[in-house]
Amino acid sequence: MKLNFREIVTATMVLFAVIDIIGSIPIIIDLRKKVGHIQSEKASLVAAIIMILFMFVGEEILKLIGIDINSFAVAGSLIIFFLALEMILGITFYRDEQPETASIVPIAFPLIAGAGTMTSILSLRAEFQTINIVIAIVINIVFVYLVLKSSAKIERLFGKSGINVIRKVFGIILLAIAVKLFTTNIKGLI
Repeated sequence: MKLNFREIVTATMVLFAVIDIIGSIPIIIDLRKKVGHIQSEKASLVAAIIMILFMFVGEEILKLIGIDINSFAVAGSLIIFFLALEMILGITFYRDEQPETASIVPIAFPLIAGAGTMTSILSLRAEFQTINIVIAIVINIVFVYLVLKSSAKIERLFGKSGINVIRKVFGIILLAIAVKLFTTNIKGLI
């Protein structure tokens, strides 16, 4: 295990784009209006635990059902590709039903640690050192916590159009990462 700044930055950017906490600000604000207080600390901590646990046991679960990491990474790259298209084009391929309460369930899972995040973590694990991914998860959780705590201020600061621009920029980055993940891991399958 060795620290690699490039891997940390790349993994942080991938997770930041997939978690899309900036793009989720309108959902967070809406939840806050409906149910009042959101437990930012608890939601962030639970999301971090879910992501780190899945990074360590996710591969074993895949082995148990007979799927190798390259196949999962290729499938993950396709999910990331569609997430990026959603961000860039402003369309929705799939969206869960609107949650009724703003507890751990809608915020920590699936908003922060959802299917796209889990897929990305295992896909990153196919290429990067575990320690670098853990650091990237921690960096993202700190950012998620800060956004959850100050979502109303952020919306006022950037406005809806500013948040949309940020979302599209990260969508393009995510699209490029999806293509790289696909090409790197498809070679292992052929």
